[in-house]
Amino acid sequence: MSNHMPTMAIINPRTGQEDFDLPVFSNEQVASIARNLKQQQATWWESGLNGRIMALEQLASKMAAHKAQLVAALINDTGRASESELEVDVTINAIHRWCKQAPTLLAKGEPWAAEIPFIELQQDYLPYSLVGVISPWNFPLLLSLVDAIPALLAGSAVLIKPSEVTSRFVAPFNEMLESVPALNKVLSFVTGAGETGQGVINTVDSLCFTGSVATGRNVGKACAERFIPAFLELGGKDPAVVCQDADPELAAKALCWGSMVNAGQSCMSLERVYVHKAIADVFLTKLVQNVKALKHNYPDIQQGQIGPIISAKQVGIVEAQLQDAKDKGATILCGGEVLNLGGGRYCAPTVLTDVTPDMDILSQETFAAILPVTVVDSDEQGIAMANDSEFGLSAAVFSQNVDYAKQLASELEAGAVSINDASLTALIHEAEKQSFKYSGLGGSRMGAESIRRFTRKKAYIRNTGVPSPWWF
Repeated sequence: MSNHMPTMAIINPRTGQEDFDLPVFSNEQVASIARNLKQQQATWWESGLNGRIMALEQLASKMAAHKAQLVAALINDTGRASESELEVDVTINAIHRWCKQAPTLLAKGEPWAAEIPFIELQQDYLPYSLVGVISPWNFPLLLSLVDAIPALLAGSAVLIKPSEVTSRFVAPFNEMLESVPALNKVLSFVTGAGETGQGVINTVDSLCFTGSVATGRNVGKACAERFIPAFLELGGKDPAVVCQDADPELAAKALCWGSMVNAGQSCMSLERVYVHKAIADVFLTKLVQNVKALKHNYPDIQQGQIGPIISAKQVGIVEAQLQDAKDKGATILCGGEVLNLGGGRYCAPTVLTDVTPDMDILSQETFAAILPVTVVDSDEQGIAMANDSEFGLSAAVFSQNVDYAKQLASELEAGAVSINDASLTALIHEAEKQSFKYSGLGGSRMGAESIRRFTRKKAYIRNTGVPSPWWF
């Protein structure tokens, strides 16, 4: 890296101060790195699946051995401690899981007979040469690697551009990567803002993007112009329907966790609740009790559950959404403001009622510890209001009648539905799920499809004995 590479100042979310200079890669530098990766990809592919698994397991071992360095960088990136430690652990476990599953998911299979008796078929999977990943700021390490690891196992080289808001982890990660030479040749990071991301799109053969709908639209268009596949994991406004026969205490605890974890800064956070009027008072009392018990991790980062708003741009969005709700008549049961604590901006854990569809806080994605609750006259009304959204990422439904809960879950327009719990898609990785509506596009990053997305299917079709052309 050149000593004269331009940099951009990065804000520490706990202090509000610019305390880090992030290198900014030019399009020319991105293109050069991409060429090198593509040149090395053939060797990576020829090393075989066992060789690729060995290299990735070595990386996982290095990450485990130097976990403290990664956690420290993520803490500076995000202003949170326990979640940063968990993020590293989850990422290491994900590497082990994909390495274990890859042989089955990428198996060619034995030749088989076609319907025409003298034709034999065999399926093969060939990787895209270079996969690009553009990842967001809410889980910097995990969401940089959640697509990269399966792509590497499939045999692709990978170029990652993490969010400029949270790229401090790249330096310690690269040190670990350098000690795994085979992998270091086919996995690279570039840092910078939107122009650097455009450089990635211009050079790769397949792209994974996680971020907002607005940016995702532009990414999708750019990929379409290049005729490369785009896997877009975009925004969510995940609803929960709490039915008349739900256990209000169980629902309140689950939805407190599902809405407030990581200070609400997750695309799979529960962001709106529709509760039946028959249990609304009990549910709201329990929910507010749980939410009020949450504390900020300030001044001691090791204490409390709610960290700062990570992205400075989000502070104004959150404040505007809260003000819009107040102006239009929402009732604040707890919280309702963004606090300045030591220069960092923290959202007070918030529960709102008397919310209406014209409020931004009920229709737009909210990256903060905020949960609006709507009281409905029937479970059916709750389902209808939950589906009245441009998003369809995940959802939840609560009912003590499991069959009834499953029926309602089937009516929710979302790629995954947690039943009698919240945000289970953040924890369960075996099931394939795709985004509905404007929440995304492309194959599932979970389940069997997680690896096969990065391969092109190739068929070998053999005539076993009938002379051609046999139709004459």
